Parts: sequence; C-alpha cells; structure tokens
Amino acid sequence: MNNKKLSVLAKLYIALIIFFLYAPIVVMALFSFNSTPSTYIFSEFSTKWWTEMFRNSAAMQALKSTILLAVVSAIISTVLGTLAAVGIYNYTNKRLKSVVMSVTNIPMMNPEIVTGISMMLLFVFSAHLLNKANALNFWSLLIAHVTFCLPYVILHVLPKLRQFDINIYEAAVDLGCKPLAAFFKVVMPNITSGIITGLVMSFTLSLDDFIISYFTSGPSFQTLPIYIFSLTKKRVKPDMYALSTLIFAVILVLLILLNIAQLRAQKGKSEKK
Repeated sequence: MNNKKLSVLAKLYIALIIFFLYAPIVVMALFSFNSTPSTYIFSEFSTKWWTEMFRNSAAMQALKSTILLAVVSAIISTVLGTLAAVGIYNYTNKRLKSVVMSVTNIPMMNPEIVTGISMMLLFVFSAHLLNKANALNFWSLLIAHVTFCLPYVILHVLPKLRQFDINIYEAAVDLGCKPLAAFFKVVMPNITSGIITGLVMSFTLSLDDFIISYFTSGPSFQTLPIYIFSLTKKRVKPDMYALSTLIFAVILVLLILLNIAQLRAQKGKSEKK
C-alpha cells in the first residue's frame, strides 16, 4: 500500500472519530431549537426551549452552584498545584521525586467510582468523629474536586518549569532580589501559560464531573450534572438540551481563546530569540 492510500485512510479514520465524537453534540444543539419536544422529528426553528431554560429556577440554581464550585475548586487547585509543581521540581532526590509523582498521578489513574466511594466514606467517618450531622455538603464536594484537579495542574506546570533556565532565577537572587520576589518577577512570567492551562483544565473537569460529585454531594448542594441525572428518571425536556449546548459553547470558546493566547505567547518568545 503506497503512501497516498495510507494518507487517505488516515484522514478517513480521523474524520470518523470526529464524526462519532461530535455528531451527538450537533444533534443536541439542533433539537434545542426545535419547536416541539420531539427528539427525532425537527418541526421548525424556535427559541422556545432556550426561553424555558432561563425560566427553570431549579436548573438555574444548579448551574450557579456548579459554576461556583468549578471556579473555587479551579482557583484552589491552581494555587496548590503550582506550589506543588515548584516543590517537586526542586527535589534533588530522584527516587523521592519519582515516588511523589506516582502518588500525584493516582487520582488520574484511579477509577472515578472508586475515588467517589472512598471519599464519601472518608467524609462520613470524619463527620462521625467530629459529631457532625451533615457530612456531605459544599465543602465535601470542594475537597473532592480539588483532589482530582490537582494532578492536572501539576502536570501542566512542571514542563514549563523544566523549560525554564534556572540560571536566570539564580542571577536575579545574586543581584540582590529576594527569592520570593525573584520567583514572581522571573519564574512566574515563564510558567504563566502552564498555570492558565491548568486553571482552564481544572474548571472544565469540575464543571462536568458527575460520578465523584454524585457520591460526595448532599441534599443541600446540587450540581448541574446531578440535577440532569435526576431528570432521566422522567423525560428530559429540550430545555436541558439548550443548557448543555450553552455550556459546551462556553467551554469551546474558552479553549479557543486559550489556544490563541498560547500561540501568541510562543510567537512572542520566538520573535525575541
């Protein structure tokens, strides 16, 4: 088989993957503008369900809770993950660094259902020791989300630290700059792209998490994925299609802006060289 045929097959394979990944989202977005509740016959274009979406107080409250949780967990994960990445980078013991990285990767490799159940048991056990009645609430969700978001921040910041020339930081310290000030003035600008990528990744992961949230949430705080799951016992109305389409569009715009910012940063570095 020649290279031309291989190239055609490769393009066909990629096209099929893209089709099966995004066809359901396109169908969902299309039927969110359907004038009827039908999920298989498109009658005519209408924004009826988009209007209904904003009138659904329970869905809007779940959306607000989800965004609040995603923003707070993303910020905390980014701060802790950046500090952890700097600490791991400065380890001189290679064996200890390898062990720490292996432990860090466990939340990513571990099945979500195992993480969710284990964290639920931990929160219930801790609440029993502290004589707390409500073990699962916003704080249990926040701790759970920070736990599984942290490794992604670390894995995005560490490569940027490895690319950074440590001699520049040492030169700044030798010239009289305090270590903390040198870090913010010299190191931070060079790893900002990794920090922002980790922040966006944490936000998106927290936004759409269901399994871990399902096991670590209580009746006082409900996220949007859990709310949508509760609707599957009945019939999901097209206003949820509209809400899901809106979330997908927002995340897509965020990722596009992030990629543009990274390309501009790389272009700026190459022009300076």
